[in-house]
Amino acid sequence: MEGIGGSSSESPASKKLHELSRIYQYYLDKTTPHAVPRWVGTLVLAVIYGLRVYFVEGFYVITYALGIYLLNLLIGFLSPLVDPELEVSDGPTLPTKGSDEFKPFIRRLPEFKFW
Repeated sequence: MEGIGGSSSESPASKKLHELSRIYQYYLDKTTPHAVPRWVGTLVLAVIYGLRVYFVEGFYVITYALGIYLLNLLIGFLSPLVDPELEVSDGPTLPTKGSDEFKPFIRRLPEFKFW
């Protein structure tokens, strides 16, 4: 028989992991409106990491891989979701119907995921 209080198929470790992920997501959601302090904190951590690599004189391969990963994220952040080059067009045209209105720039990688 299954327990009355909930599903007994989950192990205590998976319950604890789910609880920790929920707490982590709660604090991430609280930082969402504070973009400038998040980026300043990230910049401070990057400078500390750079100084550590410089003074320890190691971790060059890891830093190189991290740089490539961050460059990939930056390209995704700066790229549009829909590439206008792929749309067939002979040049700039005016809207001819109601659905052809201006569409704002939508990023392929949102700012919060880039951070």
